[in-house]
Amino acid sequence: MKIRLGTFNLFQFVEPPYSWYIKKDKFNKIKWIEKTQWIKNQITQMNCDVIGFQEVFSRNALKDIVKDLGFEYFETADIAKTSKDNPNIFTSTTVAIASKFPISHIQEVKAHIPSIKKHNYEGFFRFSRIPIKATIILPNEKEMLVYVCHLKSNRLNEFEYTFNEDDSLEYKKSLINKALKDNYSNALKQRLCEASSLFFDLKKEKNKASVLICDLNDKEFSITIDALCNNKYHDDKRKESLILHDAHNQYEKAIYNPHPEQKEIKRTPTSFFAGKGNVLDYIFISKDFNKKNKNAIAKVSNYTIYNKHLEENPDGSLLKSDHAQVVCELTFK
Repeated sequence: MKIRLGTFNLFQFVEPPYSWYIKKDKFNKIKWIEKTQWIKNQITQMNCDVIGFQEVFSRNALKDIVKDLGFEYFETADIAKTSKDNPNIFTSTTVAIASKFPISHIQEVKAHIPSIKKHNYEGFFRFSRIPIKATIILPNEKEMLVYVCHLKSNRLNEFEYTFNEDDSLEYKKSLINKALKDNYSNALKQRLCEASSLFFDLKKEKNKASVLICDLNDKEFSITIDALCNNKYHDDKRKESLILHDAHNQYEKAIYNPHPEQKEIKRTPTSFFAGKGNVLDYIFISKDFNKKNKNAIAKVSNYTIYNKHLEENPDGSLLKSDHAQVVCELTFK
């Protein structure tokens, strides 16, 4: 049995006559048809059984699209809010999940209060976008937890560190702790609180096969990934061990290298900013799908980036998306 899971940031999925954030930012009917047709084509190419979506404003419009494509089950954990002054302007966005398999129930991911305090968060904490935690019944009648999230973005372009593969967790924490203490980046603080809350929720469900589908809004090797996956980030006394694994690293595939004459290899970016490619979109898997686990019930048999639209226009397009789509295929034993 094979199951394909995908992540898809829709980029301002707002059905006319509604606007996103300000009145002038909206699609006319012709452009909306063009955008939704492109989305349908992408979903068809992805050939998924489960997709997590980000930047969902018009919930019912997306539900109709995925139903036409064979996704009988569709859920959100929140409803996009509209302005008190103008009900045709959306002021917030949501995530959504579409599945060809039954979704038995949706659960709340609660804020982990000790982590909120540890990160010196001030005021009332809530997720920037409420994540989805869905229990899906697979064709073999087994259950799988699927989380869909869209963590806090750095819209204000506050200072944030960029790390590489050789940077140790201790080094990263030493810099981040100062940034948190001195309030260099409230966006990073919010994102780390969100990732930590997800970590502890996943840890609570450690006996269940789990997948986390996300727009992380942070780069490869970021401290956010440690907060989401690594026990040692939360407890210095623990050995470095992961409760989630990046599905990309579980599958041998062709590596993106924009400059073949250079020796280093690069992971295919899923988004671009100021001409530089970044990996922001991820699919993480629990130990149940880890190829190093002899008791794994499935393995990653494919991992594909759908980025033709970004190769044509790295900045993306409102009529398409500014993110690549990521698909992970699991083959069960």
